[in-house]
Amino acid sequence: MPARIPSHVLVATSAAVLALTLTACGSSGRTAGGSSGDGALAWALTQGSEATFRASATEWNKEHPDSRINYQFFQNDPYKQKLRTAVGAGNGPVLFENWGGGGLKTYVDAGKVADLTADLNADPEWKNRIFPSVLESTTFDGKTYGVPVNGVQPVVLYFNKQLFEEVGAEPPKTWDQLLALVKKFKAKGIAPISMGGASKWPDLMWLEYLVDRVGGPEAFANIAAGNKGAWSDPAVLKAAEMIKQLVDAGGFAKGFTSVSADTGQAEAQLYTGKAAMILQGSWAYGTMATGSPKFVSAGNLGWSGFPAVSGGKGDASNIVGNTANFFSLSAQASAKDKKTAVAYLKDGVYNDTYIDSLLKNGDVPPVKDLDAKLKATDNADWTTYVYGLARDAKSFQLSWDQALSPELGNELLTHLDQLFLGEISPQQFCAQMDEAAQE
Repeated sequence: MPARIPSHVLVATSAAVLALTLTACGSSGRTAGGSSGDGALAWALTQGSEATFRASATEWNKEHPDSRINYQFFQNDPYKQKLRTAVGAGNGPVLFENWGGGGLKTYVDAGKVADLTADLNADPEWKNRIFPSVLESTTFDGKTYGVPVNGVQPVVLYFNKQLFEEVGAEPPKTWDQLLALVKKFKAKGIAPISMGGASKWPDLMWLEYLVDRVGGPEAFANIAAGNKGAWSDPAVLKAAEMIKQLVDAGGFAKGFTSVSADTGQAEAQLYTGKAAMILQGSWAYGTMATGSPKFVSAGNLGWSGFPAVSGGKGDASNIVGNTANFFSLSAQASAKDKKTAVAYLKDGVYNDTYIDSLLKNGDVPPVKDLDAKLKATDNADWTTYVYGLARDAKSFQLSWDQALSPELGNELLTHLDQLFLGEISPQQFCAQMDEAAQE
C-alpha cells in the first residue's frame, strides 16, 4: 500500500511544472473557460490518485466519445500557483482537483467556482452515497462546490504492539492514561511518542484533536467563521496548555523538532522500536508498510482513536485529518462542458471500477456500502478500520491549515511550532493567533 500524502506534505521534485497529458484522450490547445479541443479539461496532481484518474478517463471516453474528459497532471507545488493564476484570470480548466476548505473558498468568494448543489439534489442517490461529513469540506453557506474523488485520510494514534506488551500497557483511552504511559515508557528507556516536528504540520494534529475533545467541533467552527477572540476560547487555551504539559513531561522523542515528516524517519522510530506511538494520518500506514513490511505483516502495528478528555465536550467518534481531495467545476465552463463534467462526476467517479482502483492503491473512498469490497482487500483490518472511522464520525474536521485561508494557516503553523519549542506560552499562542486572524 503506497503512502498517502496530504497536500501540505507533498514535495515537488522540480521547480518546473510537469504537465502530463493523458495520451488516450489526446489534448489540443485550451481556450478560455477551460475547454480543450476534444473534451472538457481536468487538472489533477501527478501524485496520489493519478493512476485511477487516467484509467477512469480512458473508460469514460471510450463509452462517451462525444463528451470526453481530458486530464492534465501537475506536480503539487507548481500546481498550486498555476491553478491560482489560471482560476483568478477566469482561464482555468473545467474541473480542477483541490483540498476543499479555505483554499477553495477563496475561489468561491471570487465567483470562480460553479455551485453543484442543484446537480447533487437532482440525483439523491448520488448525493446520499457520499459521507455528509466529507461534503462539508466543500460546502459554504449551504451550497456545495466540490465532490470527493479519492480516499479519506483520518489521523489516528499508531502504536508498537511489541513495546506495549513489553511494559504491560494498553492503548490510551483517556488523556490521563496517555500521560501515565509517557512515564511508563520513559522509565524503560523508550521514547513515548515520535513526531516529525521539523515539518510543523504534525504538531497541528495534536491541537486539532485536543481542541475538539475539550470544546467540541463548535470551538473550531468559531475560528473558521473568523469570530473575534475565537482563538482565546477556553477550549483552545486548555488544548495549548495540554500540549505544553505533554512536551514538558518528555512525551516526544528527543530531537523531535529536527525530524522531518517527509522522510519517514518519524515512522521508522516506531517500527524499529525506538518509540512507542505516533499520531499521524492514514497515509503513515503505507509509509510503515513500505519501510518495514515484516513489522506490519506480522501484526506488530496497532492503531487507535485519539484519547478522550475528562469533562470535554467532544464526542469520541470525532476525527480530524484530510477528508479527501475534491473536484470542483469552473464557473466559466460552457454549458456543454459543465454537462459533461457533472455527468462524469456522477457516473464516472466512484463506480465499481473506479473504487476497485482506489482500494488497490490503498485509498478508502467516502461512499456508503463498501463493506464487502473492503473485506476482500489485502489489508482488510486496516481499510475496514479507516472506513469505519469516516463513516461513523459525528464530525470529520478538515486539517486546519487547509480549512483556514492559506495565510492564516501559515501563521498557525509558525506559532504552534513556537509553542512546541517552548518559545511562547499557551496564552501567548492564543493572543498571537487572535491578532493574526484579524489582520
